[in-house]
Amino acid sequence: MNLEKKENNTMVIKYQNTDNVFEDVCSIIDSAKNYAYQSVNIALVERNWLIGYRIAEEELKGNDRADYGIEVIKKLSKELTKEYGKGFDRSNLYRFLSFYKNFPQIVDALSRQSGMLLSWTHYRTLLQVFDKQARDWYAKEAFEQMWSTRTLQRNISSQYYYRLLKSQVKEPVINEMKENNKEHYLMNKLEFVKNPVIAEFLGYSLDNEFTETELETSIINNLQKFLMELGKGYAFVARQQHIHTEKEDYFIDLIFYNYILKCFVLIDLKTKKITHQDVGQMDMYVRMYDELKKSKEDNPTIGILLCSETDSDIAKYSILKGNEQLFASKYKLYLPTEEELRAEIENQKTIFNLQYEKDKKEE
Repeated sequence: MNLEKKENNTMVIKYQNTDNVFEDVCSIIDSAKNYAYQSVNIALVERNWLIGYRIAEEELKGNDRADYGIEVIKKLSKELTKEYGKGFDRSNLYRFLSFYKNFPQIVDALSRQSGMLLSWTHYRTLLQVFDKQARDWYAKEAFEQMWSTRTLQRNISSQYYYRLLKSQVKEPVINEMKENNKEHYLMNKLEFVKNPVIAEFLGYSLDNEFTETELETSIINNLQKFLMELGKGYAFVARQQHIHTEKEDYFIDLIFYNYILKCFVLIDLKTKKITHQDVGQMDMYVRMYDELKKSKEDNPTIGILLCSETDSDIAKYSILKGNEQLFASKYKLYLPTEEELRAEIENQKTIFNLQYEKDKKEE
């Protein structure tokens, strides 16, 4: 059977015989993934728009009561989270409502020209822009120039639209933007495979496979066991916990609760030397945990930032709000020392490398 010549071929995956079986199979696989991305993305965008539309309809029943919409979303969030799990907290429901109000014609675009649709993460990013003219311009450019979500976010944060508008000579501004975004300029059509929003939408758990290399996985696996074996009051809470802000998705490698210290302990591993940005990110995690998870009886959250490179800065402890004295006098009694953490990481790196060399020889 010749598929290329077969009449009325309705297959959605593109296929063309080039007489190179490897290239042809690669083309089939990539085409299938691309079709899957488009299908899932359309469904996700449509779902979120329709949720926003339905909430807006319900708001109208409030007869201009200012608190009615708040009550609807609060109750709906509780019920949806119980039924479907993550992804339906109040902030997300407000975001869906805002999506409907700011892009009221999106369903028409879905039915007529589904190929001209950005990802939900793009639309979520665009909701930060309150100026409709600027928002429409960013949406148009993001689609036509195939901007990645990181490029879109950076351009919005750097006021790219307004800087371009004010510039008589626009070429230097455009070139600077491309240079600043060169690592993540273009959209990766297969990024949905590692996209936490898509994963939650499909009901998949956000485990370490989304974000870790084999070495990182090995270290984190054994750090989890290592801390539990210390016997200093650690209870395991979560791994690769997804934290979403307005501008980015983050994953915290390991989270424990220490019932002796009565506080959460967050651990994050970096594959390169620790930077000030990494420390700032950990401080953000600590603040978010104190705000969202900590009860009145809990002590301030602790963050431990680790580096898998052999470096004097192998561990950084983060505790905010002026509790350094408390940290030094009490907390270190129940936390692993920098020397213990360094030794454990080096031990796991050695084991991993020996196993890697063994596997390589057996191939």
